[in-house]
Amino acid sequence: MTENTAPGPAASGSPAPDDETVALAHKLFQAAREGDTGLLRGYLGAGAPATMTNAAGDSLLMLAAYHGHAETVKLILEHGAEADTANDRGQTPLAGAAFKGYTDVARVLLDAGADPDAGTPSARAAAQMFARTEILHLLGN
Repeated sequence: MTENTAPGPAASGSPAPDDETVALAHKLFQAAREGDTGLLRGYLGAGAPATMTNAAGDSLLMLAAYHGHAETVKLILEHGAEADTANDRGQTPLAGAAFKGYTDVARVLLDAGADPDAGTPSARAAAQMFARTEILHLLGN
C-alpha cells in the first residue's frame, strides 16, 4: 500500500484542481487514514465524493480499510463507495483488510457485497498467505 495522498490526475479536459481543493483532498485522505468518521461524515454529507482517489488510486475506502477503521468504512460505503474498487496496483479494500488482519473491517466490506476473489492478490489469497484464520472463516474457508 502506498501513502501518496496527492489527488489523482484530472480527467482529460478538466482543469487542474486549485490549491484549496488539493488541501481539502489531503485532509479527507488523512481523515480516512486516521478513522476520523465525524469529519468525513460532514464532508461526505455536504457532497464530497466518496469515490475520490489519490495519485496511487487509493480511495477513501481503501485507506480506511487498510488502516482498520470499520465505522469509517461503513460511512464511506453508505455514501456511495464501491466495495470492490481496486487501486492502481489491483488491490481491493477487502484484500487490504485481510492483509492487515482487520476482521471487523472485512465483515463490513463483505456485508456490502465485496468479492473475496477480486483484485490482485485477492482477499482470499492474502488471508491464506498471512494465515488470517478469522478472515478465512468469514470468507467461507
